Amino acid sequence: MNRRLLTILLLAFVIAAACSFLVYRMVGSRLTAGKPAATTHLIAAAQDIKLGTVLTKANLTTVDIAGTPPKGSFTKPEEVIGRGVISDLYQGEPIMNDRLAAAGMGGGLAAAIPPGMRACAVKVDDVVGVSGFVTPGQHVDVLISGVPPGVQNPTEGIVSKTLLQDLQVLSAGTDIQKDNEGKAKQVQVVNLLVTPEQAETLSLASNQQVRIQLVLRNPLDTQTADVPGTAMGNIFSGKVTGPAKVQPAKLVRKAAPPVFSIEVINGSKSTQEKFTSPEAKQ
Repeated sequence: MNRRLLTILLLAFVIAAACSFLVYRMVGSRLTAGKPAATTHLIAAAQDIKLGTVLTKANLTTVDIAGTPPKGSFTKPEEVIGRGVISDLYQGEPIMNDRLAAAGMGGGLAAAIPPGMRACAVKVDDVVGVSGFVTPGQHVDVLISGVPPGVQNPTEGIVSKTLLQDLQVLSAGTDIQKDNEGKAKQVQVVNLLVTPEQAETLSLASNQQVRIQLVLRNPLDTQTADVPGTAMGNIFSGKVTGPAKVQPAKLVRKAAPPVFSIEVINGSKSTQEKFTSPEAKQ
């Protein structure tokens, strides 16, 4: 056979093989793209579910997720029925393990409290409660305003101070209490997640003649600021920053009552008797 013809046939064979491989790859990618990905049935919320709810079969539905299911999701309703919700769930949202209390803990606010922490209720005014900025999951600082003990002038001695910082809000709502006349009234109450030491501090502040106010903060800002506090006198003097300067009450020392001394002679004995005036005794 002619050597030149053999070379041409060999090149034609290589080119045909390369073209066949390219066509195979293109057709294979088209077939793969057209094939539907595998889906997984996950347990989801059938409607909006509030914090503290104990899940039942009526609260659940299923959604299809393509690809690998997220970690912590559920595929069987038996795995979530009877568990309490520790964070609000929304309709169609897949239920995750970290949004539920441990099995057997039930529902309510207590199920949302981590071990070693406490829930402390704080009364707030209607503006804070109704405006809706204090919602579960938000982070707040606690400010107190009042007159410290021993202040001589209560008007000028009002002090505002940051008591606690970066506290998580567990719940916000109303509580029914009675006024001085025994009539029922609604009081705005916010439950904060605190340590046992912080709970003691909040309880002590709530029982004093001070006003408690919550200040909203960015939940990503977890740094504790060094806030010295300020007094009413600093505001009117133009010094709105810096530590609070409160003049303590001055102690008034009373003069010692006059003492009278009488010498009593009894025979050869002589004694001294001391007496105070009747006005000093009064």
